[in-house]
Amino acid sequence: MYLKDNIKDLNGQNNTSSDNSYKKDFIFNRVAVIDVETTGLNPIYDLIIEIGIIELNLKTGETKIIFDSFVKEPKFGEEHRDSWIFDNSDISFEDIENAPLLDNFKEDLHEIFKKYPTTAFNKSFDLGFLKYRGIKILKELPCIMKTATNICRILFPNGGSRYKWPSCQEAWDYFFPNSDYNEKHRATDDAIHEAKILFELISRGHFPF
Repeated sequence: MYLKDNIKDLNGQNNTSSDNSYKKDFIFNRVAVIDVETTGLNPIYDLIIEIGIIELNLKTGETKIIFDSFVKEPKFGEEHRDSWIFDNSDISFEDIENAPLLDNFKEDLHEIFKKYPTTAFNKSFDLGFLKYRGIKILKELPCIMKTATNICRILFPNGGSRYKWPSCQEAWDYFFPNSDYNEKHRATDDAIHEAKILFELISRGHFPF
């Protein structure tokens, strides 16, 4: 589901202007947070199976879904049936087997990334998969996970003085300890919670623009 009508100016109107004042105002008020689900960790050999993108209002913390879809790449097949994601989420192999092709959405994704400064919880992972497929992200914000590392201060299990990169679940539990949340490993749901972590970092003055 690509929600093209959600890309509007600050007065709720579809923007067709290249006015610089609009661009400046938009950049400092709304950003995109993306999450992708994949068949593995390597952007060269593994495949994207789901993309979720959330608009975050930096003034109010409001989140809005602007992209939410399973996607299929041409190389997807039986060899991916035992992928970790199918055992650790409610995504089924058949969901992806019957999904629309990723290539069908590239123009829509490019349109989103032209309008929104963008980040992700693990930015190098999520954006890395997209970039390897020729999808350009024009305005990148810092990585949420790396920014949260020195705030969450989670030590490695084997000791040492360095802090590990927190998982999304660990970061959520740190910033929202009274919230009952378990990471679903679904792109849009994950992106919503990652956007809320980002807003919390911003509210506390910890996120560098």
